[in-house]
Amino acid sequence: MNCEAAAPFASIESAQEYLRLLTQMVLESQEIVAEDIRTQPELISSRQRDALNLIVYKLEKLRGNLERSNRALNDLRTLRRLIQRERTQMAA
Repeated sequence: MNCEAAAPFASIESAQEYLRLLTQMVLESQEIVAEDIRTQPELISSRQRDALNLIVYKLEKLRGNLERSNRALNDLRTLRRLIQRERTQMAA
């Protein structure tokens, strides 16, 4: 069994990769829903249009949260590297 598949969040980098893929899927979903709203306005009732606009809004909020999470992971990775460098210098 692949070690990465068994522990997908075993490292900061694997968590970042997951967030990157999730962000990509959110963006694709946003584009699909926005395209549906643009290309078929006459087939969508007012209530459905409101629901689709809410979906676009919620996906946008989710994308923002994912971007903030990715920045937090970047900070953690930087801090980890800093600590490892200090430990290496102390050992030498």
